[in-house]
Amino acid sequence: MSLAESIKILGASAVGAGNPVSVMFGSVTKINPLEVNVDQRFTLDEDFLIVPASLTRYEIDLKHKHNTTGGPTEEALTEKIVIREGLKVGDSVLLLRVQGGQKYVVWDKVVNP
Repeated sequence: MSLAESIKILGASAVGAGNPVSVMFGSVTKINPLEVNVDQRFTLDEDFLIVPASLTRYEIDLKHKHNTTGGPTEEALTEKIVIREGLKVGDSVLLLRVQGGQKYVVWDKVVNP
């Protein structure tokens, strides 16, 4: 057996023995700053959460003005357009605990936890 194969086997064994990921459900209790209550047992604040871009609010500003022929300038699209709402209070989320338990990835929103 080569050294590389031995390292792979030892690494896989260590990860398997260390219970690298734990799946949990949580509920968003606060947005700014973000807080998630996990299984009604404890609350995580944003220092412990890793939130993917797909779960953050994204809006674009398309404000612009039209110059009409011979007329006044008209403003169009005066409000921002929301592309993604992001997380809201009351949303149920699926969490993955990173090995060591110090960080939690907010994997996605769930419909029925």
